[in-house]
Amino acid sequence: MSTTPTLHKPVDPADVPPEPRAPTRGVWARLRPAVLPFGSLLLFLVLWQLLAASGTWSETLVPPPAKVWAAFIDVSTTHGGVRGYNGTMLVEHLGISLRRIAIGAGLGIAAGVIFGLLMGTVGWVRSLFEPWITFLRTLPPLAYFSLLIIWLGINEEPKVTLLAVAAFPPVAVSTTTAVAAVPKSLIEAARALGASRWDVVRDVLVPSALPETLTGVRLAVGVAYSSLVAAELVNGLPGIGGMVKDAANYNNTPVVLVGIIAIGVSGLIIDGLLLRLERAVVPWRGRV
Repeated sequence: MSTTPTLHKPVDPADVPPEPRAPTRGVWARLRPAVLPFGSLLLFLVLWQLLAASGTWSETLVPPPAKVWAAFIDVSTTHGGVRGYNGTMLVEHLGISLRRIAIGAGLGIAAGVIFGLLMGTVGWVRSLFEPWITFLRTLPPLAYFSLLIIWLGINEEPKVTLLAVAAFPPVAVSTTTAVAAVPKSLIEAARALGASRWDVVRDVLVPSALPETLTGVRLAVGVAYSSLVAAELVNGLPGIGGMVKDAANYNNTPVVLVGIIAIGVSGLIIDGLLLRLERAVVPWRGRV
């Protein structure tokens, strides 16, 4: 008696149900973005406390976290009839510095975008201005701050100008590079459809260059922040950089660290906001 072999239908991988993920793995994936930064901060504070307690350096050089926290409370409140630091609260110092950065970096970013578009589209403009922009990009802020004081005085003008000059080159370079890298076929296709020069700039060059330009904006804001203390070296009070400089003159290390931490934390927040703006404006970046 013969038996007919049974034919098995091939199994379609799409019909196989996925293996259930372990619940703990899903929970860890959700918590990891918050747990890891908090863990690194906790580790940093522990190492800082151990270093301060070791006695390798005096508390004047390396104050413990508790003294820095006490200094933070002092400069943020009114204590013993003294309001904040030098009569100004920490948040007010920071707000004045942020206003200077907003004005200075805003002017530098706007000028950088305009010059970047011009240099990316007009060859002789790029040949004329690119060496000067590179020259500015390589100069440290302190190299020309004294000259700005001679020209503009000691009030707000040299501070805002310094921040604008510091923020200008990153945006100009990134925009120029992005515009120059736009495929010629896109420009020729737009012109073949009857687009004017302004239409090409608005509808082709600007959208294509926008991702790199936003990266340049983030770099420009970072450069402006790194130049903040230099901008407030002279007549910088009130201002967070001026507070840091004044406290350093009196070896008040806890207040210096409070100012540095305030600058860093506010810089992180602003960079995060710029990153969210970039994701909203150019959501296709990294996906195409």
